[in-house]
Amino acid sequence: MSERPDHRGAPGSSAGAQGAAGRNLLFLREEELRLAQDLLFFGYRDFTAGPDAILAELGMGRAHHRVLHFLGRRPGLTVGELLGILAITKQSLARVLTPLVAQGYVAQSPGRADRRQRHLSLTPMGEALERRLFERQRETVTRAYREAGPVAVEGFRHVMRGLMGPEARRGLDRLGARAGAPPGYDTPPRPRPEGGKAPAPEGGSPASAQHSAAGKAS
Repeated sequence: MSERPDHRGAPGSSAGAQGAAGRNLLFLREEELRLAQDLLFFGYRDFTAGPDAILAELGMGRAHHRVLHFLGRRPGLTVGELLGILAITKQSLARVLTPLVAQGYVAQSPGRADRRQRHLSLTPMGEALERRLFERQRETVTRAYREAGPVAVEGFRHVMRGLMGPEARRGLDRLGARAGAPPGYDTPPRPRPEGGKAPAPEGGSPASAQHSAAGKAS
């Protein structure tokens, strides 16, 4: 009597589909999630190390850097808008903003419609410092992006958005709109076929898709 074939785990079978689904969810195990915490901690530590050293020479810290960064991204922010982005109290912002204004890094101007509003922007000295800090971090990000490749960079962006709450996502989108971010930046990634190659856009080729993704990573 011939043996019956064993279809457990065969492609297309129910057991095979369940096995593939299980493998695809391995990144949700506790150890993998703890690894994510480790990656975020060490990545952020080294990402901020260069600017921290520059700021320390000036008697500043990361709170000052955050103000300089967002005023560089969106000149003319009001104090209220900056408070919303940083999610801090007025007292905490005043401790950082007051010395930046006094030392000539940030300028204030009253609103046109509402004179009680204070609009904030970087002075030429503030722009120079913000640029110096950016250049230091750009080296780090550029190296990491080149090593990872465009597909990984796009995945990284979606993971980072996934870590944000709705308000943070809206804030990021407003910054991107102001800075001219590529259209569709906030849309989920398209599924990739077997083999891991990025799908070509409609009417395009795989090569053009890779070129488009590389443009986003640069």
